[in-house]
Amino acid sequence: MRPLDNMDLQILALLYKDARLTNKELASRVGLAPSSCLERVKRLQVEQVIQGCSLTLNMNALGGHIQAMIAVRLSNHNRETVDAFMADLLPMPEVMRLYHMGGENDFFVHVTVADTHHLRDFVFNAVTARAEVNHVETALVYDYCQSQSLPKF
Repeated sequence: MRPLDNMDLQILALLYKDARLTNKELASRVGLAPSSCLERVKRLQVEQVIQGCSLTLNMNALGGHIQAMIAVRLSNHNRETVDAFMADLLPMPEVMRLYHMGGENDFFVHVTVADTHHLRDFVFNAVTARAEVNHVETALVYDYCQSQSLPKF
C-alpha cells in the first residue's frame, strides 16, 4: 500500500467525523477542486483504506431497549470451529457486532434486544446451546460513545 499524504489524512479525518459530507463540501474544506477530491476518495476506496460507511441508529426507537456484551470462551480453537461460530452468529438480528479476541475470552458479541427475557433466550438458544461454548458472561451496556477524531499512529 502506498503511504498516505497529508491531504489523504485530512480527507479521512473529515469523513471519519461526518461520512455524509458532500464531495463539494469535502473539497472546499481541504482546499482541492471537487474533481481532484473525488479522485482521491475513490483511490482510498479502491485501496481499501476506506472500507465503507455506516449508519448509526437509535436502537431504542427500533425496539432494542437493552444492549449487552456477551463474552464467550470456546473449548475448541481450530479454524473450523471459530469460523462456524462467527458464520452462525453474525447474521442473527440481535447481533450488532462480533469481535474475535485474543486473551481470556474468544469473542465479544454485542447484541441489542427488546427486554431481559429476549436477552436470556438469546444467550441460552444462540450461545450456550452450542457444544463448543464452555463459558459465557453477559454484561449490560448502559451507554457508549465513539470518538469523532481519526486515531493518530
